[in-house]
Amino acid sequence: MSTRLACVVFDADRPRSVAGFWAELLGWQVAVDRPDEVDIAANDPDGLEIALTFLPAEHAKRGKNRIHLDLASRSLDHQCVQVDRALALGARPIDIGQGAVPWVVLADPEGNEFCVLEPREQYVDTGAIAAIVVDTTDPLRLAAFWSAASGWPLGYDTAEVAGLRSATGLGSWLEFVRTGESKSGRNRLRLDLTSFPADDPALEVERLRAAGAIPLAAGSLGAAPGLPLADPETNEFCLLRPAPHFSTV
Repeated sequence: MSTRLACVVFDADRPRSVAGFWAELLGWQVAVDRPDEVDIAANDPDGLEIALTFLPAEHAKRGKNRIHLDLASRSLDHQCVQVDRALALGARPIDIGQGAVPWVVLADPEGNEFCVLEPREQYVDTGAIAAIVVDTTDPLRLAAFWSAASGWPLGYDTAEVAGLRSATGLGSWLEFVRTGESKSGRNRLRLDLTSFPADDPALEVERLRAAGAIPLAAGSLGAAPGLPLADPETNEFCLLRPAPHFSTV
């Protein structure tokens, strides 16, 4: 029995608008379009990339997000094309103290930070999203929890970053990067899990709690579907019912 990553969820002031930005930038398609939820997913029929879900926000964005996306590039020219495309779609350059780095830090139309990476061998086969990046005070500890939650094995770990990837070797990385800042307030982005159809969700909740998950009060994530929980650093997530349009990685 296990759970798996279903999607990255964005709380959005204008879900349809920001979903459109990301769909255009990534070259993905809209999989679900409802007043209370918009989902976008890669066009690959094998579903090797994690879907993005956009839900109505209940709180305004405050400060830097604790979770962000890193986008892959095939060459320096392609990186420039990706940046120019993002800017044309409504992104803007931002300074979060990154200094002189080879990647480009941008914000989407609602201020959500993301990076367009320079070409790196590690990400040549990830698809559009190189990595889902989570800030943490303890990379290896949080990676261990999410490895148990997602079923993804640890691919590498250093003092500053730990990375997970599907055992299939396909799709994006899930990376945990050390920060000196503790979590404060509700995350604007989160990772949601889903159980497999044959598994008992109640047993999966017990397993997640044994791994370090923290139960949250019903309704603590607003109208978000699924059972609300938090990881050991209080990053919120939901355990969803299985849905066919989510990744099967």
